[in-house]
Amino acid sequence: MPLLPGGAHAQVTPAAGYTPPDDTPSVKVGGTLFIDYTATQDPEVTDADGNRVSQSAFNVARAYLNITGQLNHLFAFRVTPDVVRETGSGTSLNGSLDVRLKYTYLQVNLDDWMWRGSYARVGLIPTPYVDYEDAVYRYRFQGTTITDREGLEPSSDFGAIFRTAFPNNYGEVVGGIYNGEGYNRADPNDQKALRVRATVRPLPGPGPWRGLRLTGYVDRDHYVKDGERNRYVTTATYEQKFVNAALVYLKTKDQTSVKLAEISGDGLSVWVTPKSTMGFEGLFRYDQLNPDDRNDSRKERLIAGVAYWPKMPATSVTSAFLLDVEQVKYTDFAPARPTEKRIAVHMLVNF
Repeated sequence: MPLLPGGAHAQVTPAAGYTPPDDTPSVKVGGTLFIDYTATQDPEVTDADGNRVSQSAFNVARAYLNITGQLNHLFAFRVTPDVVRETGSGTSLNGSLDVRLKYTYLQVNLDDWMWRGSYARVGLIPTPYVDYEDAVYRYRFQGTTITDREGLEPSSDFGAIFRTAFPNNYGEVVGGIYNGEGYNRADPNDQKALRVRATVRPLPGPGPWRGLRLTGYVDRDHYVKDGERNRYVTTATYEQKFVNAALVYLKTKDQTSVKLAEISGDGLSVWVTPKSTMGFEGLFRYDQLNPDDRNDSRKERLIAGVAYWPKMPATSVTSAFLLDVEQVKYTDFAPARPTEKRIAVHMLVNF
């Protein structure tokens, strides 16, 4: 009897309970807004009339418009313009709020062939470490985490990455090739950055230790050929109903030219955000950075604040209000830098 492949295929029916993937094209629009009023107590500045004053200002620190969607269950995309203040001198736009792209990428979902949550991305994409810590920290609207804030890692860059998850919620691996210059600079040469993050949840089962995750991150790059620009980060994060916390240690290695000496540095960041069931949270953070281990120069940042996150059931809107104080102290810097003291009210709206 001859085989009839076409007829055999017609006999195949989905198993009971099978749910086919959603291939309906869709587009969603959301946004993120950071607004603040900041009073700088120290150092004072000199106004146009020669008076010594403590500077204060209302500010829109960030405004994102997030456009996300899918073509089918295999292909998704994101386009996120970012509003930022222009600081270039000598132009009519100096001081204006400009629009630029922060994220623009195509995502290929690989769930049909790998563990659920596996994908590849190409374009202007989040970098593996900053995106991870921001999701746990939640207070980017006050200020970015240490790797981003100190200019060690950009939050997004042009490149291509792959992500896969470990089975049974044990963790994930994300890695790829990037230009290395960040989203706000063009690539000046042929050097590319290799960025890889591995995160493990050692006890994924029920219990208080489920929220513990351990992370290792490597960024291997070069300013020029043989001129290293490397970052190594180890992090322990903890998420629970009443507290989020992290301990971050980082090492840096920089050589902007083979004609110059290689500079190594290290840093530490500790933060904790205790939470209540009524929407109130605390924010306590300490950062320390030694940019050059050939001397004892240290930059120390201390942040303390209280926040209120209004409960908004049955909506996709998140908002928060934060009152915080911040001090930045510079030790053994040449030339010497004054201590900075600020008090601010920060507001977040995300939808």
